[in-house]
Amino acid sequence: MEGKQAEDKKFKEWEQGEDAKFKGWGWCLLVLLIGAMVAAAAGLTVLKGFNHFKKSSGHHGAINKKYADVLELALQFFDVQKSGKLEKNRIPWRGDSGLQDGWQQGLDLSKGMYDAVNQLGYAQESLKWIIDYLINAHPSPDVLYIQVGDPDVDHNCWQRPETMTEKRPLLQVNTSFPGTDVAAETAAAMASASLVFKKINSSYSNLLLTHAQQLFQFADTYRGSYSESIPQLQKFYNSTGYGDELLWAAAWLYHATGDKLYLKYVTEMNGEEFSNWGNPTWFSWDDKHAGGQVSYHSSQSKTYIRVYVKFCSRINMFGVEGMSTEENLELQMYRETAEAFMCMLLPDSPTATSSRTENGLIRVLKWNSLQYPVASAFLAVLFSDYMVASHIPTLYCSGKFYSPADLRSFALSQADYVLGKNPMEMSFLVGYGEDYPQYVHHRGSSIPVDAKTGCGDGFEWLDSLS
Repeated sequence: MEGKQAEDKKFKEWEQGEDAKFKGWGWCLLVLLIGAMVAAAAGLTVLKGFNHFKKSSGHHGAINKKYADVLELALQFFDVQKSGKLEKNRIPWRGDSGLQDGWQQGLDLSKGMYDAVNQLGYAQESLKWIIDYLINAHPSPDVLYIQVGDPDVDHNCWQRPETMTEKRPLLQVNTSFPGTDVAAETAAAMASASLVFKKINSSYSNLLLTHAQQLFQFADTYRGSYSESIPQLQKFYNSTGYGDELLWAAAWLYHATGDKLYLKYVTEMNGEEFSNWGNPTWFSWDDKHAGGQVSYHSSQSKTYIRVYVKFCSRINMFGVEGMSTEENLELQMYRETAEAFMCMLLPDSPTATSSRTENGLIRVLKWNSLQYPVASAFLAVLFSDYMVASHIPTLYCSGKFYSPADLRSFALSQADYVLGKNPMEMSFLVGYGEDYPQYVHHRGSSIPVDAKTGCGDGFEWLDSLS
């Protein structure tokens, strides 16, 4: 207990010294969901195809082993969170769990992830694990199961998933209780995953596209927020809207299929209503505007870069053959908003955001706070590579010019801060570096494997070493 108190004190001292504006903020480990798993697999695909990218774009530089090692370590998080009959288990204190999930509806929902050194091959295996769960959770075109378990009950228990005995109810969205946001997000995940498997398992890739297209049709036809359809979810993951998810899904489907109807969907059909042009917002689990804007902006390049979410083979900087003037103007609006977001991230830009600590970490909200700097860093790298590939030397920000190197410098500053280059000299990635959090708020890792606990008596290990 003394160790836990010492760690809490250390974090509190850092918090007070770093930025008084955010008093009361406590550290937490990110709960990474479907999009993160797709990003990890896509990121490793990037590493595999990086030499081709360097040759074709003139962007040179060896892969940094430090970040490759970090990526490999971070991927273990998905092993830690797995549900179901575990295969090739790399975590000795994890075992099979949730094997009966979905049985009451005749479904196998045992796989998936709990809330809370062939890297490429392993990332693809982990991605397939969660995508298999999504396939099973979508048994018919207009039905999607979105939750297994009761969050109120789960939050009142402290036990390993392997020993759960509580009831595991299912929640679904359907035509009577729509969930446009979650259905469209799932469609985006499946469409993006189809690209990962396109060359290594074409039949599986085609299956994912079928599910993605059905889910998008369902999401768009029966519009409504899942947290309004199922109010008990609002205190856990309350959705602020669904327009951004519809655009996000359509963008991925356009990239996966090449069907211009999806491009038309994000421009003249729904761009003005859903895109939030001219108002950059933070990229997060609930808001996909920034990701979509960078993707649509990148889609205007002549150069095709296979390893990123780009639509460059079909769209150029100044328009697309066969597109209407309105569609091209709306793509330009996406471009301007994406550029405004990049300018907001650069610390010495005239329009730089004030949502950062004294030492430069993007800091928006106190809960799941690291999702914002990490997501922003990813988009900055994506935008930087787009500029290099498109031979665009500078980004204009209200009187100042910035290079792709400036965007990469920002991205590295965020990653390095998280990995220990901060006033505490502590890594926020568990297992990385010499000093990292030891008292992790995690049921499975805090309770000994051989402990016999029920729902409530496991709380004695709440503050134990993980």
